Amino acid sequence: MPLYVMPYPVIDPVMVQLGPLPIRYYALSYIVSLVVGWLIAQRLVTRDAPWGAVARPSARSLDDLLVYVAFGAVLGGRLFYVLFYNLPFFLANPLEIPAVWQGGMSFHGGMTGAALGAFLFARREKVLFLSVGDLCCCVAPIGLFLGRLANFIKPELWGRPADVPWAMMFPGAGPEPRHPSQLYEAGLEGLALGLVMALAVRAGAFRRSGLTSGLFLVGYALARIACEFFREPDPQLGFLFGGATMGMLLSVPLALAGGALIIFALRRRAGAQLETIHG
Repeated sequence: MPLYVMPYPVIDPVMVQLGPLPIRYYALSYIVSLVVGWLIAQRLVTRDAPWGAVARPSARSLDDLLVYVAFGAVLGGRLFYVLFYNLPFFLANPLEIPAVWQGGMSFHGGMTGAALGAFLFARREKVLFLSVGDLCCCVAPIGLFLGRLANFIKPELWGRPADVPWAMMFPGAGPEPRHPSQLYEAGLEGLALGLVMALAVRAGAFRRSGLTSGLFLVGYALARIACEFFREPDPQLGFLFGGATMGMLLSVPLALAGGALIIFALRRRAGAQLETIHG
């Protein structure tokens, strides 16, 4: 055990109690990230410079995009958690599947569901799916950052035992000091990846449809795999073959898909138009 251990800043996960309704930081992180992401997306689609000749969704339609993506993220996040992280429990307790308020969401599933929602939105609006995806990926690190902070406050998804000076004793995690891996993920998946997205857009990534999405997928996958080396695996799964975790395995297809999108986007002429998707 290290000589010095940072005290865990115990914070009530319920931010405010409105009568019988508790407002939790976890739920608030979803709401704030969606609203802030929507505001930034509104600003981006009203500017011509980042897009050039590439078509993008209208500012008016972003209200609907928010609904499509939010529902997709919640449904996909829950479904992936059920299938990949705790299937035996939910097979034995099927009535627990809809109980998302008790926790249990997968980011990989949430992103898959959000992508499906964006695809359906693109078909309805007859705009390019890659442009919609680029816009969503540009603001996604906001949700990642706030979500990981909410994980830290709860607390959940803590790190592996550690002897570093900033190790913490998490309530419910046993007597050993641990890595504050939620903060590592907030920094890499949220702040660092958000900076990459901002620089990419500033450099004209929107003009090559799919490039922003590809950079996000590769960046997230690498950040998640790196953080998994410090994060305690889910107790019902533990370590998989070779010390890998489920988070690592689910990130590999993201990295491959992101790399393919980057190659596809860079091989196209900047500003080249793809056919719109008609329903």
